[in-house]
Amino acid sequence: MDETASYPLIEPSNFDLIVVGTGLPESILAAAASAAGKSVLHLDPNPSYGSHYASFPLHEFISYIQSQSSSEPSIPQPDTDSGFTRVPLTTRPLYSSVEITSYSSEPLEQSRKFNIDLSGPRVLLCADAMINLLLKSEVNQYMEFKSIDGSFFYDGEGNLENVPDSRSAIFMDRKLSFTEKTQLMGFFKLVQGHFEAAAAADGGESKSISEEELESPFVEFLSKMGLSSKLKSIILYAIAMADYDQENGDVCKSVLKTKDGIDRLALYHSSVGRFPNAPGAMIYPIYGQGELPQAFCRRAAVKGCIYVLRMPVNSLLMDKATGNYKGVRLASEQELYSHKLILASSFVFQLPRPHSSPDAQQNVYCDFGSKNTTEKLARSVCITKHSLKLDKANCLAFFPPRSLFPEQVTAIHVLQLSSNVAVCPSGMFLTYLSAICKDDVQGKKLLHAAINALFCIPVSGSSENDNSAENQSETRDAKPALLWSVLYIQELTKFQDVLDNIISASMPDASPYYHDLLGATEKIFEELYSGEVFFPKTASLEEGAVEELED
Repeated sequence: MDETASYPLIEPSNFDLIVVGTGLPESILAAAASAAGKSVLHLDPNPSYGSHYASFPLHEFISYIQSQSSSEPSIPQPDTDSGFTRVPLTTRPLYSSVEITSYSSEPLEQSRKFNIDLSGPRVLLCADAMINLLLKSEVNQYMEFKSIDGSFFYDGEGNLENVPDSRSAIFMDRKLSFTEKTQLMGFFKLVQGHFEAAAAADGGESKSISEEELESPFVEFLSKMGLSSKLKSIILYAIAMADYDQENGDVCKSVLKTKDGIDRLALYHSSVGRFPNAPGAMIYPIYGQGELPQAFCRRAAVKGCIYVLRMPVNSLLMDKATGNYKGVRLASEQELYSHKLILASSFVFQLPRPHSSPDAQQNVYCDFGSKNTTEKLARSVCITKHSLKLDKANCLAFFPPRSLFPEQVTAIHVLQLSSNVAVCPSGMFLTYLSAICKDDVQGKKLLHAAINALFCIPVSGSSENDNSAENQSETRDAKPALLWSVLYIQELTKFQDVLDNIISASMPDASPYYHDLLGATEKIFEELYSGEVFFPKTASLEEGAVEELED
């Protein structure tokens, strides 16, 4: 039987935009283009939505990570026998150094009850641009959310302490001295006063923080305000989300300016209590972050986008004379045409120069997304039967630079989730960890140190391993015992114009929020369709949409 007969025929054959891969950036762009009245075809060789932004049951998560961490592919040569030059597409590995450790058979026995994020740890700030987009586009009607219960930071002495991120939290914090409480309250009032003054001046010069101070490093401004080292660490890494050690200029690859730091503080504080049933600053989608790309795909389908999963794209169709992109050839051998193309970041190909070129015999190797960042991202997923904090089901935690060992130059983000967001079986907890690193060795060292600080590691080979979590002390200071863990290194790639009319999408970034990713996605839409509105407002009122975001 002809294998191509099992694939559906896609009609029509001409589109304004073809998108390959259903990751979050690709899905947002497909939905935005559909909302702007463009004809869109959205393809994915996988059987489910999400690509590198998906959420999987445990067994499928393991299979996906392993399949995406194989050796570098061989790149087939272009085929010029047809009317077009057919440029074969293949994929490159985007994960490496995968370490899987199992101390109990129980998680694997309940594999189908897990929804594990490939892009964790990640949450949504209640006042973030992503929430505003969910409301504006009405994508929120396809999703449900729960509040994150709390936020903590590692104090360097083995303790997870509360992040005093609001007036009430500051006054209730027993670990802050009276002086520190006064300093922190005074600083937050200064920030609030700055924005009130700026709003009153309507762009004038009447601001409580000078332009010179706004352009200075945020860490210097915090020092100028007389804040203690502890308070500076909380503000920089647990609220403003700085990645690198801001106090060590020799290793800091991304200095946070005061203007940006204050903007992040304002966003965080405006997120607190925005929704009635989410008293904190952050929420998380029930069933996992993989619901986000799927929800945007559903919205795109309502606007006319055509979806075909399990459909590999074998090659690009390029004009023989000019080398311009014209369309794609599917595994079904059907050829489809479009003005523009968006591809997931894992694709690679060899592109011959046009026949008119004097170098016609030379091939150009196009590796989407590579070479546009020198950083990598270490990720880990841990499964336990006990919470990091006995009274918290879902919470964030942060390891500031140098809190684990002197050479720790980046912050480590941690997110614990429970069964009440439908991501793991009842009685278990999922914990995600991530940190920016320069290479696999550094990344593994960072996360191993954090895992050792957070969890009790059972003795390998012990016959009592399966009972260690059950017998764990219920005291508040006890560390949760690990049942299962995975550690892997992810490539960091950004949006990239590979050729005219072809754009490579980005991999999940290092932020626990979506602000930067969404901003980059919107810029790509403006580049694709200059003058078009990025998701025109719908007739529904935001007030009605807000109610649907509530728990």
